[in-house]
Amino acid sequence: MVDKLGIDKSIATDLGQTLYRCHGTTMAGLRATGYNFDYDDFHNYVHGRLPYDLLKPNPELREMLLSMPQRKYVFTNADKNHASKALHRMGLEDCFDTVICFETIMGHEGTDMIKKATGKDKRVGRQSLKMVESSTSVAVVCKPEANNTVAAIICKPSPEAMKRAVEIINVDAKRALFFDDSPRNIAAGKAVGLHTVLVRKLLSFHSGSRYLALDLSRALPQVGNVTKCEGADYAIANIVEARKEVPIIWD
Repeated sequence: MVDKLGIDKSIATDLGQTLYRCHGTTMAGLRATGYNFDYDDFHNYVHGRLPYDLLKPNPELREMLLSMPQRKYVFTNADKNHASKALHRMGLEDCFDTVICFETIMGHEGTDMIKKATGKDKRVGRQSLKMVESSTSVAVVCKPEANNTVAAIICKPSPEAMKRAVEIINVDAKRALFFDDSPRNIAAGKAVGLHTVLVRKLLSFHSGSRYLALDLSRALPQVGNVTKCEGADYAIANIVEARKEVPIIWD
């Protein structure tokens, strides 16, 4: 954001977090608030800085996935390259039928549309963006350019993203099970008719990895020892507990 879009360093962190909360991804938030940029460049820059070496193979997870008799899909807001790298590092690339990713949901239109709409200018709307701070929150205020006609980024947890994913894999949502570690993604999945499993923590493939573990808010209700959220049919502490806590998969 600072290097590529010229956003003031003093607001970049708060802005990124706020856009993520409001729009599903920081990238989607930047696009919604008027910034134009090449999607491939954005993904390459952001994901090129991730510590993929922290991801390790997990035989227990692999065995569980291969034992599931149903078709299985990955649904991620990330791009195809990032998803492929992560699955390869974890030894899971052959455990899924396909990957639904940024390019899939956007229908391969995003990058071409950005290039056609912006030419060399990647900062449309930048001067209209500012941060408004209060005692409890940071808000984003933006008035995008009137001629800003580039399509919005579609991603979880938007209802449109969930609908597109269900249509892409051509399944009856009422006969599908959706795993996610985000309460808002779970709610979105339930809204389109999916059965849902909240995963309270991702597997820790590397001790102390902040990238692979997530604790949800203590404000969420408890079901046994596991935090549950609105829209969740099941809640498990980590993904490998599915065998015990969601036995209908193997029934």
